[in-house]
Amino acid sequence: MASVELKSLRKSFGTHDIIKGVDLRIEHGEFVVFVGPSGCGKSTLLRLIAGLESATSGTLLIGEKPVNDLPPKDRGIAMVFQSYALFPHLTVYENVAFGLNLAGAPKAEVDQKVRQAAQILKMEHLLARKPKELSGGQRQRVAIGRAIVRNPEVFLFDEPLSNLDAALRVNTRAEIAKLHRDLGATMIYVTHDQVEAMTLADRIVVLEAGVVRQYGRPLELYHLPQNQFVAGFIGSPKMNFLPVRVADVDAQGLTVESVDLGGAHHIPVQPGSARIGDPMALGIRPEHIAPGAATASASSMAISGAVGLVERLGHETFVELTTASGQAVTALVGGNTLVEIGQAMSLRFAPDDCHLFAADGQACPRTRVPEIARLHLPLAA
Repeated sequence: MASVELKSLRKSFGTHDIIKGVDLRIEHGEFVVFVGPSGCGKSTLLRLIAGLESATSGTLLIGEKPVNDLPPKDRGIAMVFQSYALFPHLTVYENVAFGLNLAGAPKAEVDQKVRQAAQILKMEHLLARKPKELSGGQRQRVAIGRAIVRNPEVFLFDEPLSNLDAALRVNTRAEIAKLHRDLGATMIYVTHDQVEAMTLADRIVVLEAGVVRQYGRPLELYHLPQNQFVAGFIGSPKMNFLPVRVADVDAQGLTVESVDLGGAHHIPVQPGSARIGDPMALGIRPEHIAPGAATASASSMAISGAVGLVERLGHETFVELTTASGQAVTALVGGNTLVEIGQAMSLRFAPDDCHLFAADGQACPRTRVPEIARLHLPLAA
């Protein structure tokens, strides 16, 4: 196992900056996921760590040793690609053993490592088959086995599940999580799928246009996003954002108002430098919204409009409502909720579940954090 540290790492292609000064430390034994939209630089960052791209500037350390000038084979890494990259004319055994044989490892050592990897990945019965006889999930296991036999200090995964169907993605994701628990190895995983990130990671790096927007534990990013980009990217379906204006400021939070909210409401956040009249975005997750009007007996907010979309999944239903001002709001409600397209509907939610973002996208820190989020914050928080 080894730590990985990036210090002011940059990568440019001509005048186009791809990675814009990333500072990051991944502790040994951690499972860290790079996530972000297409073109954010996550795969480029992984290739810099692997040595498949050279950094324009900055320092990269693996196991506390600078590796900027080392070729991939000397960095103590093994990489699993999106494409399986298996030799079609070789058996599973020969594919897994290929790198060891190329390095001139003793035959007995090769056999021991291949069979040990096959046992870990539950593919002993596949060793004599050719790749064309395997399913997509089995081929990906072979590619992972080829990485395991190298006994690397760091495993690198570049969107390894992208070519699998939905069911295989879930199964293979579970296998990778179990592999991390069994090996205790440092793993860095790239994906555009934030569900994969949330379920696999010890910590998540959220990237946008070559910049790290937030680095933290999954539930920390979910409950305490530092900016509107992270709030909108983490969570499925994505967070709703409604334009509001600050009506009042006090030590306990901000009072905001908008036409759609039908009045002023107090949101428990740290006010910071907010002033009366400032425009802001109020964020509320679809799973924190329920059908019905606001009630006088409990602190709640409500929004009304016409239902424009209903997606029934059986156990739950997605409802998209369009307000009088044209704002779209998505709610995640129970599967038995009676709702039809075109009907008028009210949705309610609690101020404690709301987030506020300033005009520059930065979040106003919440003052009431769910206990589950507190348990998943760094020890220093």
